[in-house]
Amino acid sequence: MMGAARLFFRNLRVLCRKELIATLRDPRLKALLLLAPLLQGFLFGYAANYNLDRVPYAAVDLSGSAASRDFLARLDGAGTFLRVASPANVSEIAPLIDAEDILLAVVIPPDFERQLARGGVADVQVLADGRNSAIAGLATGYAATIAAAWNEARGARPAVTVETRTWYNPNQTTRWNFLAGLIAMISFVQVVSIAGLSIAKEREEGTFDQLLVTPLSWVEILIGKAMAPILIGLWQSMVLFSIAFFWFGVPFAGSILSILLTIFVFALSSTGIGLSISSISRNMQQVLVYCFVILMPMVMLSGIATPVHNMPDALQALTFLDPMRFAVDAIRRIYLEGAGLFDVAQDLFAMLAIAAATLPLAGWLFRHKTV
Repeated sequence: MMGAARLFFRNLRVLCRKELIATLRDPRLKALLLLAPLLQGFLFGYAANYNLDRVPYAAVDLSGSAASRDFLARLDGAGTFLRVASPANVSEIAPLIDAEDILLAVVIPPDFERQLARGGVADVQVLADGRNSAIAGLATGYAATIAAAWNEARGARPAVTVETRTWYNPNQTTRWNFLAGLIAMISFVQVVSIAGLSIAKEREEGTFDQLLVTPLSWVEILIGKAMAPILIGLWQSMVLFSIAFFWFGVPFAGSILSILLTIFVFALSSTGIGLSISSISRNMQQVLVYCFVILMPMVMLSGIATPVHNMPDALQALTFLDPMRFAVDAIRRIYLEGAGLFDVAQDLFAMLAIAAATLPLAGWLFRHKTV
C-alpha cells in the first residue's frame, strides 16, 4: 500500500515537472506569463476608475448677482469641477457638449438672487452629457451635493438630512472594488487558456497518444495536467494582489491564507473548464476559438462590472455555472471586508462543485476522444 502511494506521488512529481517545463520552455510564453499580470494590473488599476477627479463644465450666469457668483465659486473651489467656458446664453451650450468640451453645464436663472431673498426656491438647471450615463449621474450627484452644502452654509438647512457612511470602502473608491475582482479575472483567463492548450498542443505534436500508453493512470495524467495551470494562476493572482496592495495602496483586511485557499479552489475549477475544452478540441486553433466564445460571457456574468442581482432572472441562474462569479464575491469579501473561510464557505463549495464536475468530465473526454 505504501509502495503504491509512493509510486503515485513519484509519477505525479515527474508529470508535474514535465508539464511545467513544457509550459515555460518557450521564452516568449514565459515573458508573457510574467508581464501579463503586471501590465494588466497597472492598466486596469489606472484606467478602470469611475471616480470623477475632474469635471469640465460651463457656467451660464444669467443672474450676474453676488449670490450666483458665490454659488459658482463654491463649485470652482470644490476641486472636482473645472470651469472651461462661461457662455453668455443657453444656446451656446449645445456645441460645447457635442464637442465633448464639457461634461455638464450649470444655468443660473435671472431671478436667482431675487427668489432667494424672498425665501423661495431658486432653481439651478444642470445639463449633463448623457452619452455615458454612469459618469453623467456621478457628475450631477456631485453638483447636487455641493448645492446642498451651499444651502446649509447660507442657513437654509433642510428639514431632513441624510448622513451616509460607507463600510469597507469609506471614500467609495471604485479602484478598490475593481482591483479585488481583477485578481480573479486575470488568473481565470490565463488558467483556462493554458489548461485548454495543454492537451491540444500535445495532440498536434503527436505526444499525447504516447502519454496515454504509459503506465500512468488517467487520474495521474489529469492531476499532472491540472497542476501547471493552477500554479501559474496562483502566481499571477499573487502578482495582482501585490500590485493592488503595495502600489495602489488598497488596504487588505483579510487573511492571506484565506485568499490563497480561495484562489487555489478557483484555479482548480477554472482548470477543469480549460481541460474540458482541450479534450474536445483537435488543435490549438479550436481551443482559442472556444476560449474566445466562452470567456467574455463568463467574465460579464461574474459580477465584476455589474452586480449579479441586477441581471435578469435567467442570467442570474446561468451565473451558477460560472466559477468566476463565486471567486469575485469571495475574494472581494476577504480582501475588503476581512471575511473568513466560514463566511465565504458557500462560494468555496460552489467552486468545488464545479471542479468536481468539470475535472472528471475532462478525464472522461480525453480518454474517449483519443483511445
